[in-house]
Amino acid sequence: MKMKMKKFIAPVLSLTLLMPGIAGAASAPQTPMTMMKASVNTPAADLRANLDHLLSEHFALAVTAMAKAYDGAKDADAAYKALDQNALDMQPAIASLYGDAGAKEFERIFRAHNKYTDDLVKATKMGNQAGIKQAQANINGFVDEFSTFLSTATEGKLPKAAAKQALQVHEDLVQKVFDEYVAGDYADAYKAYREGFKEMFDVSKALSTAITTQMPEKFENTKADTKAADLRSALNHLASEHFALSALQMQEEFDGRTAASNALVKAEAGNTADFKAAIASVYGNDGANAFEKIWVTNHVNAQSDYVKAVKNNDATARAAVEKRIAGFTTEFATFLDSATAGNLPKAAGQQALTTHENQVQNVLNQYAAGNYDASYTTNREGFKVMFGVGQALGNAIVTQFNDKFQEPTTPAPAPEMTTVWMQLNSKMLKINDKTTNMDTTPVLWKNTTYIPLRFLSEGIGATVKWDKKAQQVTVMAGDDTLEFWVNNNVMEVNGVKKNVGSTVFVNKDGRTQVPLRFIAELLNWDVKWAQKDGSITLTKSM
Repeated sequence: MKMKMKKFIAPVLSLTLLMPGIAGAASAPQTPMTMMKASVNTPAADLRANLDHLLSEHFALAVTAMAKAYDGAKDADAAYKALDQNALDMQPAIASLYGDAGAKEFERIFRAHNKYTDDLVKATKMGNQAGIKQAQANINGFVDEFSTFLSTATEGKLPKAAAKQALQVHEDLVQKVFDEYVAGDYADAYKAYREGFKEMFDVSKALSTAITTQMPEKFENTKADTKAADLRSALNHLASEHFALSALQMQEEFDGRTAASNALVKAEAGNTADFKAAIASVYGNDGANAFEKIWVTNHVNAQSDYVKAVKNNDATARAAVEKRIAGFTTEFATFLDSATAGNLPKAAGQQALTTHENQVQNVLNQYAAGNYDASYTTNREGFKVMFGVGQALGNAIVTQFNDKFQEPTTPAPAPEMTTVWMQLNSKMLKINDKTTNMDTTPVLWKNTTYIPLRFLSEGIGATVKWDKKAQQVTVMAGDDTLEFWVNNNVMEVNGVKKNVGSTVFVNKDGRTQVPLRFIAELLNWDVKWAQKDGSITLTKSM
């Protein structure tokens, strides 16, 4: 298949859906800079994608569990168990960052808030106003407690105020979905659902950025908010929302809940429109139109036909729709291979699409058979697969148009040169442009030049401690600890003994003197000795 490719411009996707960070870049002042090859596969992008997955799944399962509990649906218990398991599945990620104690505290706070929403549903169903008020108070308490936890854990990189605001928006949207659902306004309920689902990806971006800023080395100094990571997250959002809405819509249609099913069909249409806009931003209107035709005809529309076949136990109709869906996987995989110039090969695309379709169907098959626990297990597996789809498609696009996703590298700051100047038998000390007077002088003794340890150490920012009883001087310079003993030619660096070569001594001014050559080599200073005037110049890049 050949298609006319739209030129990939900076503010791609005028909705700033796929690449929100590029908009407006064309008007920025142009300065020469080094660009780093872009990738969606970095430790920071992986962290963000994992949070995308777990947080968005939490939202989807939370509102589903609330609706099922309110309706007294047969799968209500299975839905809540899946929600609770989602919270437990977050623990390993928290433990890897903040230890077992942090993970246990997270579990205590987060699992409890799932129960608060369940309490709210039960109180609402019974018309128990006191119960509703208590549940809402507990939810507000969760917002405050969890925002404190996040701020403390990230050492303020995610400020409590920002965390609290995001959590409050989340809880408000969960409440709005539930209120509209209870009122029977399913269209507004699933409109709010889409808003709340999207908001979780904003939360994951903020949280992953805070964590990677807090622990740069753990994430190999990669960033969670690059244009490539934004693309991967945007595709994660669209793909996973499609799965979540499809699985729920098929259940509602199977149960004959026409109003709720129709509202979900409308929500799916919104998801398709957003996907189409994303494709248009990269591959133009021709590509977007081709996408929509393939995506809808034998994919989205086929879902309803599949539900009817299962509900009517019509094996012939079911085989026919499965054949249509298989044709979709071939056609869409071909489209992706062509659009990405082979960066997402047809075979890989078709394998992923076939897995997706089988999981969507199995969620309904198990639901129809009354095997609700299995249905939610498959639902969670299928939801997770969509994040692999986002990664694969994002990788293909970034590989294809790498220069459009590259980030300027921050040049390493030029090392600052520190210069220390002393002179034999002079109390003058110069450190860069600053001149001070010492209370003692460097000396030449037994053909060895000695300098006062304290003034050199403190002059370069080290900390010096004197233990009179042990006749010991301790110098703490950065990560290193140096220990000298008076009248001894052995010292220690971080516990390792070294021979000084000459005896360390205390002069008549009560200052510890150490051999110049030894201390300079130990601390990696360059030494210049001017015999004419007895001046000593030490230089080092700091």
